[in-house]
This record gives sequence, C-alpha cells and structure tokens, in this order.
Amino acid sequence: MKGLTNHVLMVRPHFFMKNDQTAANNYFQNNISLTSEQINKLALEEFDEFVNKLIDAGINITLIQDSKFPITPDSIFPNNWVSFHKKNKIILYSMYAANRRNERNIPIFEKLRDTGAKIEIIHDYTNYEKNNLFLEGTGSMVLDRVNKKCYASLSERTNKELVIDFCNKMRYKPIFFRAYQTINGKRLSIYHTNVMMSIGNKFAVVGIDSIDNVIEKQNVINELTSDGKEIISLSELQIQNFAGNMLLLKNSKTPVLVMSSSAFDSLTNIQKLSLQNHSKIIHANLNTIEQIGGGSARCMLTEVF
Repeated sequence: MKGLTNHVLMVRPHFFMKNDQTAANNYFQNNISLTSEQINKLALEEFDEFVNKLIDAGINITLIQDSKFPITPDSIFPNNWVSFHKKNKIILYSMYAANRRNERNIPIFEKLRDTGAKIEIIHDYTNYEKNNLFLEGTGSMVLDRVNKKCYASLSERTNKELVIDFCNKMRYKPIFFRAYQTINGKRLSIYHTNVMMSIGNKFAVVGIDSIDNVIEKQNVINELTSDGKEIISLSELQIQNFAGNMLLLKNSKTPVLVMSSSAFDSLTNIQKLSLQNHSKIIHANLNTIEQIGGGSARCMLTEVF
C-alpha cells in the first residue's frame, strides 16, 4: 500500500451554498429548487454521514469546523488550496475564485499541530493570484506519488508553468493534456483534472475520451500502462456523475477506494468488479454537495502524510 495514507483532512462548512464565482467555468454546478437553508441542511447531513462512513472504514480524520466569517461557500473542498507531503511538509496554492482564497484563513495548521504534527510550508503559490495564474492543488494535479508522475489537464485553473515549477521542485514528471466536456453542443475545458481521473496503485480510472487530442490521449495511456496500471475508462455520463472523483486511501488492512454513491451507481458491474479486485469500495450519498458545489468525494478529502 505504498504511497497511500490512512489520514485525511476535512472541513465541515458553516453554511454551504452555490459559489457563483466558481460557476464561471465549473459546469458541474447546478441550481436546484430548494431554499438556501434546505440546501445547507442536506449538505451538512451528507457531510456528517460521509465522515461516519470513513471512520467506520478505518480512516483517520482531522475534522475542522469552518467559521461563520469570512464567508467561504466552498470550504468543504480543502484539497484545492493545500496539499500534504512526507514529513508534514505542505504546499499552498493559488485559487481562481477570489472568495475561495479566504479558505486559507481556517486554523487548520493549529489543529494539526495539536495532534503532534510539525507543519512546514515548503512552497507557496498564493502570490501568483495577483497575476491571474492559478494552480488548484490536487484538483489541478492528479499525483501518482509512487511513480512520481503528475497528470494535469490544462485549464483556467491549471497553469502549465506553475505545474512545471511544482514538478521541478517535487521531482515529478509532468504529463499534460486537455480534457473536455460537451456543454450545449460545445467542447469546453473540464475545470479540474481530478473530476475525470483518479490513480490507484494498480489501476487508473480515467475519462480517456474526454481528451480530444489523439497524441495527448495516447501519451496518457502509454504513461499509465508503462506503470502497470489497469485502465478503467469512463464515459462522459459517468464523469458527469463524478465517477472520476475517487480517492484511494488505506486502513490498517486494505486499500479503501472512496467515492460518492452517484459515482458508484454510474459504474458498470464489470468496472465495479475491477475496482473491487484492487480495494474495498466505500461510497456515500453526496447529491446535494455535488449538484451545488460541482465537486464530490475526492474534492472533500485532503490526504495527510
């Protein structure tokens, strides 16, 4: 279970709502006919049930309660502004939406220090926000931590030069491509790599046909197969149901693959069997969070090493 962790950071929102700033290029966000209070109530119920399922599966959670101010509608997705690496080293990232930058004010590091962690910020990309250059953590980059490869679908939120800088500093090999989804008959960029791709130790779940460029598509296939990954290809409908937004963790006995129930239900029986050959699957109902926030299970989990 090399490269996996049994510890995640999660942020329970104070008031979950649609973020209009991120909706500019996150086409997974939708409106639903409920009041703001009803949406928040459902989202918090989903969050708490998800936490319980993870704990029952043997996953350790550092849980932070978001504060009332500043207003942070997407605080539930902390993997975009911070990533953790070996020996408590962390990296901070530049965020596309101005109101998401307030999420970095959450006293997460103090809570982690209370658990005995010695936090060290080794790289900080936040200054690039003033130049409108963005790199949104493990949303922008899907990391193969074992083989030291970084898969990145370029978009408004994933700047190529910042990915290269990350890879140079962390000694990762960058694999670039552009992934698209069809919106009103147009092929538009998928906002984050981690909604169309997830990498496990022995498998990769990827919306390979979302990569329109034949050369880029073949390069991704070649990189994955060269590392012995079983490629499980997702359809566009499965991507829309967040089947790409999975995360492989571990407990004391086995790898644990975490996803939403909508993602799980969208998979074919053959795909489910393939994944179950590699891991125990845990899924939870995250429908409200997915529809309003445009993110799912993986976005809610920041791996702690």
